[in-house]
Amino acid sequence: MSNPFEQEDGKYVVLSNQAGQHSLWPSFAEVPAGWVVAHGENSRQSCLDYVERNWTEMKPLTPAE
Repeated sequence: MSNPFEQEDGKYVVLSNQAGQHSLWPSFAEVPAGWVVAHGENSRQSCLDYVERNWTEMKPLTPAE
């Protein structure tokens, strides 16, 4: 069985969490708790391009004190 996160012809979404982190996610899989869809179903490359453009700060956001 191939890795569903690496299928070039698969359909994906981009998830994000409250810390501003992003994740490439197979569109058939349930969105895990704490994550929301930030970019709807598209090709793997389109989703990777979205992450490249929108996740420019790798340091997680911290809650305001």
